[in-house]
Amino acid sequence: MKEFEVGERVLLLDRRGRRYLVVLEKGGEFHTHNGPVPHDQILGQADASVVRSTRGSRYVAVRPTLAEVVLEMPRGAQVIYPKDLGPILIMADIFPGARVLEAGLGSGALSMTLLRAGAEVYGYEVREDFASRAARNVAQFLGQAALERYHVEIRDVYEGIGERGLDRVLLDLPEPWRAVKHASAALRPGGIILSYLPSIAQVMALREALEGTGFAMAETTEVLQRSWHVEGQAVRPEHRMVAHTGFLTTARLLAGPAGEAVQ
Repeated sequence: MKEFEVGERVLLLDRRGRRYLVVLEKGGEFHTHNGPVPHDQILGQADASVVRSTRGSRYVAVRPTLAEVVLEMPRGAQVIYPKDLGPILIMADIFPGARVLEAGLGSGALSMTLLRAGAEVYGYEVREDFASRAARNVAQFLGQAALERYHVEIRDVYEGIGERGLDRVLLDLPEPWRAVKHASAALRPGGIILSYLPSIAQVMALREALEGTGFAMAETTEVLQRSWHVEGQAVRPEHRMVAHTGFLTTARLLAGPAGEAVQ
C-alpha cells in the first residue's frame, strides 16, 4: 500500500466527521483549536492511519477521492461539481489516449477528471492565474507525471483552435457558440463537442449555433443529485439536495458546414 509522501494531499477526519484537506510538507503542521498535527507524523504512514495532535486529538488520515479534492481544494473559479464530472466522462465518451481540448480550465477539476481517465488534455485558458492554479491542483492530486499529458496555453478559444484531429472538445465558457466553428475544424469525423452551461438561455443559443455546422445528434441533459438520511428506522430524503448546477450539451461532428459528409 502506497505511503503518504511530501506534496501529496491528505484528508484528515476528526471525531465529529469534519474534513480537512491538507497538502503535506516536510516539517509542516496542520493547526486547529485542538492543537497542531505535525505533517511528519503523517508522512510515511499508510492510508487510513490514525494520527494525533499535540493535545491528543484523534484524526484519521485518508487519501482523498477525486470528488473530495474537487470540493475541498483551493479554487479561484467555480468548479464543475462531482455530480456532473462523472456524466461528462460518459457523455463525451472519454477513453485512455483520447486527445481532448478543454477550454476554460477554472481550478482544474475537469482537467483532473480527464487526465485520470487517461486522456491527453490540451487546455486553453485566458487567465494566467487560473491556468497556474489548475496545473498546481493537477500536480498535487495526480503527481508531476500527469503534467506530461497536460498541455496548457494562455489562449482564447474564441479566436481559434490550433490542434487538429481532436477526439473531443469540452467547453466551460459563457459563449460556447463562438467556438463551434473552430471546434468543427479541429475535431476528427465523429468527434464530440460538449458544453457546460449554467442557464437554459445559453443552451438555446448554443443549440441554434450547432444547426447547419455539421454537428448532429445534439442532446442536452441536467443532472440532479439527492442524498438520503439513513439512521436505523429513520429513513428519509435529506432536506437539502444538489439540484441545478449546469446543463450538459453534446453533439457529434457528422458533416461539413454545407451538409456534406466529413471526409
